Amino acid sequence: MTDANSGFLFTFFNAEVALQYWREIAWGMLVTVGVGVAVVVTGVVWGLMLAIARATGRAALRLPVVAFSDVLRSLPPLVIIILLYFGLPSVGLPLSSFTATWLSLSLVLAAYAQESIWAGLSSLPGGQMEAARSTGLDWWQAMRWVVLPQALRRAVPPLTNRVISTTKNTALGSVVALGEILSNAQAASAVAGNPTPLTVGAFLYLLVFLPIVVLSRWLERSAGRH
Repeated sequence: MTDANSGFLFTFFNAEVALQYWREIAWGMLVTVGVGVAVVVTGVVWGLMLAIARATGRAALRLPVVAFSDVLRSLPPLVIIILLYFGLPSVGLPLSSFTATWLSLSLVLAAYAQESIWAGLSSLPGGQMEAARSTGLDWWQAMRWVVLPQALRRAVPPLTNRVISTTKNTALGSVVALGEILSNAQAASAVAGNPTPLTVGAFLYLLVFLPIVVLSRWLERSAGRH
């Protein structure tokens, strides 16, 4: 049993290997955080804009938004990353691994965010908009000050879950050589001949995403109370 424990610790928790490669993996954590923050900001903002465009009821806006959301939600994020990174250079639009990963995941998150916010808008009674308009507000003012705040509170639970799911997909950037946690940990493991760098990477993923999970629970409870 002692030999088995020693072998397990040597294989997955080798302190010497961890100390040798932790800096490279920690740098990958900064890249993961940077991509994740960029994806969340742009994805949610784009999704909000798309939901508002859909809420206008104009077919010229509504139909493209629905088509965009359906297509992006149907494609695996990895496929989108590969298409953008390897496909766009053929038409003269080369993207860096960071840009390709950020843009791909932002588009995916925008599609899901649009659906979550639209579901929140659709769940409100139609009289909300009518009552707001009757006070003298125009359509945008009624949407901005009356309808949208209520819809966003209802959209918080599904939206936070989707944000977490999408930001964890930053690991897919390793396919296009993005130097994030997983990519750097895999490279270090290959050089060291030991999987301890992957263990270090797992702990760094917990360090990054566990607070986000806790925050999402708090947001869900807060939205539920309101």
